[in-house]
Parts: sequence; C-alpha cells; structure tokens
Amino acid sequence: MFKIGDRVIYRLTKHSTHPGPRAKDVRPQPAGDDYSYVVDKFWVVAEVEADGRLRLRTRKGKERVVDSHDANLRSPRLWERIIYRSRFPRLEEDAGAS
Repeated sequence: MFKIGDRVIYRLTKHSTHPGPRAKDVRPQPAGDDYSYVVDKFWVVAEVEADGRLRLRTRKGKERVVDSHDANLRSPRLWERIIYRSRFPRLEEDAGAS
C-alpha cells in the first residue's frame, strides 16, 4: 500500500502538563495534573521492510518503524497535502532531484 517517498500522517499519543497548540482530543488524566492528547505528525516513508513494516523519517531526520497496518497511520487527504506541504520532510533523493 505504501511505497518509498509517500507522505503519511501519524497520530501520536502524548502526555504532558501543558498540551501544545496542535494538540487534539485533550483529556485530563484521572487523579493528576497531566493531560493525554494526540498530535498529527507529518512523516515520509523512507523504507518498506520485507516484513511489511515501514521506516518513517521525521522532519528532524529521526526514523521510526511502524507496522503498515497501524490504526494511527494514514495517507494525507488532498487538501492536507496542499495545506501542510511544508510540514512533510523531504528524502535526500527527492532534494537532489529539484
């Protein structure tokens, strides 16, 4: 389904005392001062492994490995590709071509 260079959005669950401006679905933790929330991360597929897992590259160059069937992983909609195009990282191969 995914191939190298595909842009993806990963919905990452986070916990903190101060959710950031892009936090969604903010919920207070029971009996505490923390909150749980989700943040959309804009990543690109760097490699498709033989077992079907995806190696995703973040904007800062880190790599994460996730299952291709992870419920938090999805392809961006057309309007998200346009509006958030600057948030997606570029692979080195793509950067050299332009």
